[in-house]
Amino acid sequence: MTPSLASCASLVRATLDGRFRAMRTTIDRAGRVVVPKAIRERLRLDDGGLVEVTERDGVIEIVPVGVPVDIVETPEGPVAVPNEPVQALTDDVVFDTIDTVRT
Repeated sequence: MTPSLASCASLVRATLDGRFRAMRTTIDRAGRVVVPKAIRERLRLDDGGLVEVTERDGVIEIVPVGVPVDIVETPEGPVAVPNEPVQALTDDVVFDTIDTVRT
């Protein structure tokens, strides 16, 4: 089935600024926010993963914390070396990422 022009235009409007349509969630009494599963999966947010929470102009931003790295000069050029142990990058992770980006 071919998507309609209206649905394509809606998708373009929703992602022009790099954002997807909002998903509603709740805040509990302790101040915890549940990040919807679709977003957690797309951003590969795992249980216990670190995020930074900031407020700017009345908007709450939750950003995954990246792995801190040092840039090391090598004969082949600069290389980013993690400051802490990280999981090995497997073919499955690479192919899953490619599939996610393409869809």
